Amino acid sequence: MPPGSTDICARRFLVSGVVQGVFFRASTRREGQRLGLSGHARNLRDGRVEVVAAGPCDRVRALEAWLWEGPSAARVDDVSGEDFQGPVPDGFRVG
Repeated sequence: MPPGSTDICARRFLVSGVVQGVFFRASTRREGQRLGLSGHARNLRDGRVEVVAAGPCDRVRALEAWLWEGPSAARVDDVSGEDFQGPVPDGFRVG
């Protein structure tokens, strides 16, 4: 059975492009909160943004789709994702 809205999942995304210094993390936090997800968004030293999101699978997929757009000042070149097995604290944070 494919994951639905009652299934819970956690994913880690790496977003590359012009994604630092353009309010990408803050915008991702707002979108994650709007979707009712837990997780975080943080800058990586290599210029990418790491996003970890956990919650209903359909909402995590909605965030993944949003990551391809990001805020208007961003230019997203790639979003890669993988299942995330680590703990995800409640709420959506910026790191």
